[in-house]
Amino acid sequence: MKLYMIKDKTAEALCFEHADGKLYKLSELGLDYSDMNELIEKTDLTHLKAATERFETANAASFSLSDVKLLSPIQPKRDVICLGVNYKEHIDETTHVEDFQHKEAAVYFSKRVSHASGSGDMIPNYDFVDSLDYEAELGVIIGRTVKNCSLEEAQSAIFGYTVINDVSARDLQFKHKQWFRGKSLDGYTPIGPCIVTADEINDVQSLSITCKVNGELRQNSNTSLMIQPVVDAIVELSQGLTLEAGTVIATGTPGGVALGMKPPVYLKSGDAVECEIERIGRLVNTVG
Repeated sequence: MKLYMIKDKTAEALCFEHADGKLYKLSELGLDYSDMNELIEKTDLTHLKAATERFETANAASFSLSDVKLLSPIQPKRDVICLGVNYKEHIDETTHVEDFQHKEAAVYFSKRVSHASGSGDMIPNYDFVDSLDYEAELGVIIGRTVKNCSLEEAQSAIFGYTVINDVSARDLQFKHKQWFRGKSLDGYTPIGPCIVTADEINDVQSLSITCKVNGELRQNSNTSLMIQPVVDAIVELSQGLTLEAGTVIATGTPGGVALGMKPPVYLKSGDAVECEIERIGRLVNTVG
């Protein structure tokens, strides 16, 4: 099931995609949740899916994806948890700035998100940033609160998956010797276009992941090449750390970022960035 957050005139609404390809508000099912976080906390996914499959569309208002304003499907309640350098090709292409070739453990950091952008929103082009970069990443949404979980518990705790563009100001990232500020400016976390529930994807470690800039293919990889797989990361993060329902995890980007190009070709005003993951969708944003 694909779940969307849209803006309908002046109001925001949670929608699901029906088998007919149209979007319908969850309120048509009697579910008047204000946002995705409330849905995750209060809804049993099995019952929700059953309700959408029984849904009769004849007298219900529908929406076409092309006709609505897409919002980020979820607004993170806390910082997004990120995996750094989680693909070997990305490690190899960035050794000239920081060498992780011999790292012995996963690299984790956080990304402040005051408001996640949706597909179609602008990526701000701040005048104090001179090296704006893109990073297509698989996003994982935790569906129930877990701590010290096993592999089986970690798998069952996943609510769904989305696409994240971990936009990065490389000059700030390396100036401060920490990644937090360079990745946390307002507008630097587009998420979308939807959340695909976990039951729809049998093997999350076998999805193509790409990024295009103005139609040029920059990143072209597969989630099978992750160094730290999704479930292993959840297990490790949960040891001594509570992962609340609604937690968003960005699982790292493959090679092909602007930083790794020789010379780097950073984003500029007017550039269109398309991050796409197989079976989830395409997240499109333009630099302001």
